Amino acid sequence: MTGPVSDPVMLSASPEEWKRVHIISPLVRGWIAIAALIFFGGRDWFEGFLTGEPGGGFRGDAVGSLPLAIAIVVGVVLLIAGGFFLSWYYTRYQVTEEHVRVNSGVIFRQHRQARLDRVQAIDVVQPFLARLFGLAELKFDVADAGESAVRLSFLKLGEAQKLRATILARAAGVVMDPEHPQDIPEAPEREVLALTPARVLGAAALSGNTVAVVLGLIGVVVFAFILETGALLAAFVPILIGVVSGYWNVLNTGFNFRAAISPDGIRIRYGLLDTRTQTVPPGRVQAVGVVQSPLWRLKGWYKVTVNVAGYGASATGEAQARATLLPVGTLDEVLQVIALVLPDPGTDSPVEVFSAGLSGRDSDAGFITTPRRARLIAPLAWRRNGVAVTDTALLARSGAWWRQVAVVPHERTQSLALHQGPLARRFGVADLILHTTPGPVSPRVRQIPEAEAWRLFSEQAGRAADARRRSGPEQWMRPVPVQEPAEETGAATDAAVMPAPPSYLEDPHHERS
Repeated sequence: MTGPVSDPVMLSASPEEWKRVHIISPLVRGWIAIAALIFFGGRDWFEGFLTGEPGGGFRGDAVGSLPLAIAIVVGVVLLIAGGFFLSWYYTRYQVTEEHVRVNSGVIFRQHRQARLDRVQAIDVVQPFLARLFGLAELKFDVADAGESAVRLSFLKLGEAQKLRATILARAAGVVMDPEHPQDIPEAPEREVLALTPARVLGAAALSGNTVAVVLGLIGVVVFAFILETGALLAAFVPILIGVVSGYWNVLNTGFNFRAAISPDGIRIRYGLLDTRTQTVPPGRVQAVGVVQSPLWRLKGWYKVTVNVAGYGASATGEAQARATLLPVGTLDEVLQVIALVLPDPGTDSPVEVFSAGLSGRDSDAGFITTPRRARLIAPLAWRRNGVAVTDTALLARSGAWWRQVAVVPHERTQSLALHQGPLARRFGVADLILHTTPGPVSPRVRQIPEAEAWRLFSEQAGRAADARRRSGPEQWMRPVPVQEPAEETGAATDAAVMPAPPSYLEDPHHERS
């Protein structure tokens, strides 16, 4: 959320409570502009230096203009340095018991404010140049903020991690030690899974990008042979550029991928050149989507994405990476990740139900599917389309070639809609659409019997209302004072306070409390 400029609380804060970002932050943010200035400004000079033309390099008349050139360069450098200093001087931040505030801008001032109880996720990002200086950007998303989430660029890595721990602790409702209010240790974590480079490379090779390359190349070669011209090969260049970008996204989001569970939420780390550490607090995931492409079926791999309030629905590479909970994983790893998001699956047979959602057909595990009479409007997917409901979530299954399943906790269902076109009305089927926060997951129950759709529409509305009434508070940690760390080894302390990550695999029949 963004506070108004005239917020009296923000503007009346005492100066001692405000802090500044690292002094070289403007350089890390603006190095591209400096590089572009050097390139375009020095290109002509360098070309003249090589060719010996007047006005270039240090030859001929250029010697006489050397002091002027130096004066211009020094002036430009001073202007850039002055702009960087002012940008750093006017960028300040403040963390209170209820808000985090950021002031920035020299000519156009910007005051941003976010409520801690609305924090949806916190990221610690290290672009390549920032890693060289040991700096990191702290970005936290709040509900309904979308792409205008609050950013702190840049802080020392240790300071960013400590500030993240402080914000998460205050957002969770942890009572601070009055004698050491800023001494908040980072919550312990237990690693759940990690991806190997070999699997990431294999996932990229078997991704949809490879299918696009093969089909595009075949099409271009066939048309070039028919028309007896090689000019069409140039049409393959845009396809190749897009495919290379797609490969890079897969590699960058999969390399060094780690997923862990901690009291403050799900922690994800990944990145090849730019590294990112995400923390999604418990209960902030609005929907989970699992997708399997045709080539990944050969290896039994899946991709898991999520909708989180504040992430938005942008299709950019960064937004897609942040919404990815598991870039490529096996069935067992997918079930582990779903268990982190939905600790109580609401059924005594979670492995059977979720496996039927990922790879099942017809009425496996109680799924309601498209009736046989409507197979003409979905000749390939009618046996895959389906829906199942547990005590805690709804599963929507679809897709024959690209298998998909969406999992929506009942309390995260914001609204419902029934959709029935003329063809669907002719065959007596309808779609049920579940609305959550924007993101890559679009839960939709496809082409189920009309009577079942109406019944599910009514019952799901009641389940969502009941689940919201029973859902826990926004501050998810029990309010206990922060204690000094134990003198024993950290491993023993972590084991004492960190329960084992929830998993449906430990007990296939999952004893429900």
